[in-house]
Amino acid sequence: MGLEIDKTDFTAEDFEQFGTRLQENLKALEMVLARPGFGEGELSFGAELELYIVDKNCRPLHINQEIIAKLKDPQLTLELNRYNLEYNFSPVLVKDNCFAATQAEALAAIDKINGAAAEWGGNVVPVGILPTLDQSDTGYHAMTKLSRFEALTKELTDIRGGPFTIAIEGEDKLQLAMDDVTLEGANTSFQVHLRVPAAEFADFYNAMQLVTPLAVAMAANSPTLFGHKLWQETRIPLFKQSIDCRPQDSLHPIPARVNFGNNWIRESAYELFAESALLYRPILPDCSEEDPIAVAKSGGTPSLHEMRLHQGSIWLWNRPVYDPTGAGHLRIELRAFPAGPSIVDMLANAALAIGLAKLMQPNIRQLLPAIPFTYAIANFYRAAQSGLAADLFWPSLKQSQPEYKSVPQILKELIPHLSENLDAMGFVENDYKALIDVIDERLATGQTGAQWQLNKLAELRKDMHKREALTEMFTQYQRNSAANIPVAQWK
Repeated sequence: MGLEIDKTDFTAEDFEQFGTRLQENLKALEMVLARPGFGEGELSFGAELELYIVDKNCRPLHINQEIIAKLKDPQLTLELNRYNLEYNFSPVLVKDNCFAATQAEALAAIDKINGAAAEWGGNVVPVGILPTLDQSDTGYHAMTKLSRFEALTKELTDIRGGPFTIAIEGEDKLQLAMDDVTLEGANTSFQVHLRVPAAEFADFYNAMQLVTPLAVAMAANSPTLFGHKLWQETRIPLFKQSIDCRPQDSLHPIPARVNFGNNWIRESAYELFAESALLYRPILPDCSEEDPIAVAKSGGTPSLHEMRLHQGSIWLWNRPVYDPTGAGHLRIELRAFPAGPSIVDMLANAALAIGLAKLMQPNIRQLLPAIPFTYAIANFYRAAQSGLAADLFWPSLKQSQPEYKSVPQILKELIPHLSENLDAMGFVENDYKALIDVIDERLATGQTGAQWQLNKLAELRKDMHKREALTEMFTQYQRNSAANIPVAQWK
C-alpha cells in the first residue's frame, strides 16, 4: 500500500490512461483468481505499527525523516505527518509462533528507533491519538514532504472543493474545518495482515466484518482529541471525516473513501477490487509498463500496479490485498485497531479478531440473512463510540428475531471457543494462550486503553488543569506501554 510515485501533478490524459489500465488490471485479476489453487499455501501473519514521536514534554517531535536517514532500515517508512513513523514487520507463518516472533521484533524495533530518536531528545510510543496533540500540530507545515503525500493531499483537496469538516460528539463536542487532510495523520493504528485462501476469502471476509465491532470495542484506545472527550475509538470518525473528499454541494451518492464497506460479498474477493475501481475516482494516476492481461494469459503473476496503487487510496476498515509475490496470494488487512496501549495488547486484539472470524465462518452464509449490512455498519460505529458499553444487533440461527446484546455478553459466549478455532488455522497454543488470557482479563476488568485514559484523566483533573493532567496521564501511559504491561493491569 506504500507504493511510491515521483509526480505530484497529473493531466486529464494521465487519469484517462490510468482508468484504462485499471480496467485491464481487473480483467487480469479475474483470470488469476480463476486459476485452480491460486493463493493456496500456509497461512502467514504480518503487521504494520504506526508510532508517534514525542519529546520529553510529551509533545509531537518532527524528526521522522531524520530517524529514517539515521537508521536506514527498509522496514521503517514515513507517514503523512513529520511526527509519525511506521514499522513493517516481517511476515511469519502462523505455525512458527507468529505472535511471539512479532512481539520480539516489535520490542527490538522500538528500542532501536528510540536509540536513534534520543539524539533529538525524543522517543516513540504506540497510541491511537496522542492525548497532548494540539490543533496547531496539524496543517501543511506538519506534513512529511514526499511526492506521494503531496499528490494525495492536492487531489483530495481539489475534489473536495472546500474545507474538510470535522464534527464528533461524545461527552464533549468537537467541530472544526481543515483546509488540508493532515488531521488524518493524528490517527495511528496497528494493521494486521492475514493470508487467506482465495476459495475461502468471501466467507472469511464476511465473518471478519461481522466480528470486527466486537474487536474494536475491546481494542479502544483513542478517547480524546485536542483535549476533548469524544468516542472510545475517536480514530474511526476522525479518519473518515478528515479525508472525506465528497463535494459539499452534492447528495454524496458515492460512499466515502474511508468506510466499513457497502455490502456483504457474495462469491469472491474480485467484488471488492471491482467495487473500488468502479466507484471511486483515481487520485494517483501513475501507470506501469506491464501488460497485465498478457502476463496472466502466459501463466505469470501480474503485478497489477494500478489496481494496488488505487486500493491504497481507498481505506476500507477491512481491506483486501492482492500480493503478486511468487505465484500471488490474497490477504485481509485489518485496519480498525488503534496503536497501543502495549505490544501484548495489540497482539491480543489480533488473536481475538482472527479467532472470532474463524468461529463464525462455517455458519456465515446462514447468519447473513439475519443481519442486513446496514446493521453491521451500525454495529461498527456503536462499538467505536461506546466501546465495551455498546449494544450490538447480533444475528442468530434460531427462529426468534435477532436482538441487541451487550459486547461483554456476546464475547463471554464466544471467547471460550477461540482456542479450537485458532488451532484449526494452524496457530500454536503456547503462542496464543497468553493472549487469550489478556483478553479475558480485559473483559473481566472492563479496562480498555480508552477507559484507562479517561479514568486516569478524571483522577488527575481533581488537582490539575487540563493540559497538566493530559501530560501527566500520557507520561504514565508511556511508562506502562514501554514495560509491555497489558492495559488491564495498569493501576
